[in-house]
Amino acid sequence: MLDTVHHIFANSVVLLVARLTVLLLLLPATLVVGWVELKVMAHMQHRLGPMYAGAYHGWAQTLADGLKFIQKEDIVPTATDRTVFSMVPFITMLGASLTFVVIPFSRRWVIADLNVGLFYALAASSIGVIGVLIAGWASANKYSLMGGLRAAAQLIAYELPLVLAAAAVAMQAGSLSLVSIVEAQHALPFALWAQPIGFFIFLAAATAEVTRTPFDMPVAEAEIITGAFTEYSAMKFAFGLFAAEYIAMIGMSALAATLFLGGYKPVVPLLGFVPGIVWFLLKTGVVIFLLIWIRWTFPRLREDQLQKFAWKVLIPLSLANIFVTGALKLAHWI
Repeated sequence: MLDTVHHIFANSVVLLVARLTVLLLLLPATLVVGWVELKVMAHMQHRLGPMYAGAYHGWAQTLADGLKFIQKEDIVPTATDRTVFSMVPFITMLGASLTFVVIPFSRRWVIADLNVGLFYALAASSIGVIGVLIAGWASANKYSLMGGLRAAAQLIAYELPLVLAAAAVAMQAGSLSLVSIVEAQHALPFALWAQPIGFFIFLAAATAEVTRTPFDMPVAEAEIITGAFTEYSAMKFAFGLFAAEYIAMIGMSALAATLFLGGYKPVVPLLGFVPGIVWFLLKTGVVIFLLIWIRWTFPRLREDQLQKFAWKVLIPLSLANIFVTGALKLAHWI
């Protein structure tokens, strides 16, 4: 009995330490991705981007932005629900961070290889929108509430194609374990032969889930002034909006790399000597670049266009993708 309790306690401590380590690594990762986005955006527009902070190509620009937020005054409006209002940054960051619990960085580097890992990852990635809804309600501001409601509408619309695209991958791999899904891509990544349409659907839905252009209506600056976060300032604004967005983007990119690009598997078997974590980071970086490219290429959609694209294009396409995948699976062609 004591041995069992000791074993459970030891496993719990290991999992807790692993999760804290991932969270601590994600915070500097957001600074790196933020700097990369500034430089990629600038070069796409034939500019240099940040060049002075940190001297060498402005590498410390996002760090300087973080220090700027620390120095700002934390203002909480009188009419707000102060307790709930202050909880929002933790909720939005928590949902984005929990996804990494089941994502395998390599064959051995995975915090928890759950047999329902895909289901867990999709559920955890949805928690952040609850934080956005709470932010809109607790701010006692009608524009913030409107932004929160837009976020809820967008979640409902784009969660369905996201889940359906992932379900087609699980159907083909025959498992909900993310490690098993990666191992099923031993020959070629699913995105290159069996699930190119699923990859497109997942990428579009993931862009909407992290509310990035052209699906950034919930935080549209021109109409509702950063949406649910209108009343937030200083570090609450930095963590609740910017850090949570970048962590969610990294999480969705890592999940897309795992489901469709083979995760830690080498692109060419001859390069199998390269550590799996290197392949995983490279593939995740490719998806992050695609999300940045999409953001600075397409204009923002109107609310009606956003909803039509989800309900009239992505959802029927994802249902057809599942039907075709199931038929090919039954015919033993995949």
